[in-house]
Amino acid sequence: MMLRTPSFPLRVFYDGGCGICNSEMRTYRSRNSGGRLIFIDIRSPRFDPSPYGISKVEFLRELHAIDAEGNVYRSVDAFRAIWKAFPGYGRYEMLEGLVNIPGINYLAELSYRVFARIRKHFPVR
Repeated sequence: MMLRTPSFPLRVFYDGGCGICNSEMRTYRSRNSGGRLIFIDIRSPRFDPSPYGISKVEFLRELHAIDAEGNVYRSVDAFRAIWKAFPGYGRYEMLEGLVNIPGINYLAELSYRVFARIRKHFPVR
């Protein structure tokens, strides 16, 4: 299924207590020219989930992104929304194309769910 282009800026809610998550966000930050992405660490003591209508438990369960119009993207769809912040960047265009293929989309979702459940066992960086 094709994801529509989110309205930027896109708020990306990530688990700062996850080493792999931090590493991925560092990569996106390094390419984030123009401020299309805003990074929010949900492990920060200053993070308040109440304005978003999503519980902290839900935020911790999977990656979330919310665009400027309030559309919420979760899991693999959140990654796809993030990748749309980098038009013309071949790697992300290729990944998005792959996860748009129905069988691969299913495997990507399944793989992400497994990762999301076990990520707490990976070291924090």
